[in-house]
Amino acid sequence: MTHALASLPIIDIAPYLEAERDLTKCQSTSDALHNACLEYGFFYLDISQFIDPSEPEELTRLAREFFSLPQEEKDKIGLEHEDNARGYQRLKQNVTNGKADNHEGIDFYKPVEKPDKSKPVWGENQWPDVPGFKYKYEQWIQKMKRLGLIVMEAMSVGLKMTTDEWMELRAQVDDSFWVMRTIGYPPLPNDDDGFSCGAHKDYGCLTFLHADPTRSALQVFLRQSGTTASDLDGLPAEHGTEQGIWINADPVPNCVVCNIGEMWEIWTNGLYKSTLHRVVHRGSNYRVSIPFFFEPNFTANVAPLRAALLPKESSSNEGQTYKPVVYGDFLLRKVDNNFALDGKGKYD
Repeated sequence: MTHALASLPIIDIAPYLEAERDLTKCQSTSDALHNACLEYGFFYLDISQFIDPSEPEELTRLAREFFSLPQEEKDKIGLEHEDNARGYQRLKQNVTNGKADNHEGIDFYKPVEKPDKSKPVWGENQWPDVPGFKYKYEQWIQKMKRLGLIVMEAMSVGLKMTTDEWMELRAQVDDSFWVMRTIGYPPLPNDDDGFSCGAHKDYGCLTFLHADPTRSALQVFLRQSGTTASDLDGLPAEHGTEQGIWINADPVPNCVVCNIGEMWEIWTNGLYKSTLHRVVHRGSNYRVSIPFFFEPNFTANVAPLRAALLPKESSSNEGQTYKPVVYGDFLLRKVDNNFALDGKGKYD
């Protein structure tokens, strides 16, 4: 079951958008981000001063236009035509926790030099033949890349990092190997033993999610000691032995839903935790969501930050240090499992 009373905080990024920043207001935003990352790993980010609300609405309209095309038209940009990562996935082609997800989608990645579709994630993006689609989505990508750097800076202030420490961190994300998905969710059949998208943690840095107004679809797992989440309408439990509750993260006007990925867990040595989330769309409409994943550079060596290793707040990881990872290697291991119903990755 989900708990309607619990809700995620709403944080306004506007102070960091000003040409002449008010340091007090910026500090307040950074403190709110820090507290949200400590407690939830998820929050709403008010970007009303950063975008025109008609922009993401147009992205949603274009996505619906594509998903309404005949299947043979959509299949023309299927993953198999490229590197098995970039392009269209049919309904139930994506897999989470060994179960096929009840959604279809298109995946885009940062363009690379000398693309080679025989190499994992190193092919070329495949764009729908829908007028205006590529242009509008590329505009959104540029804005989300800028937003990623702004939020990263604000988070560095929340962690009390020095300017030099922030610049070192910035150098790990200034050529972000971003990912963007356009996802279509038909209603989940009542007899389906899976999910619209199974419970998972994002494995990168920051996720900025715009979704249509559909409610009671995106769910976030909040860790709460002494509380056991119930199974959802007979569907399998996905939180393992963790104690907590599932809450709805319904769309909020002028906001994107933002969450931290596993790279932030490494950077903060476990102080921040990447949070489980899933989609269970039982409504009657066709839901569309557009997540943008602001990730580290492909070659970034992600390791615990000095600021996170200082004894400021108690961490459940006291006495231990997270092992560094090269983000590109970490990404390839994760992507390899996204379509593996038989236990074998698509690159095996």
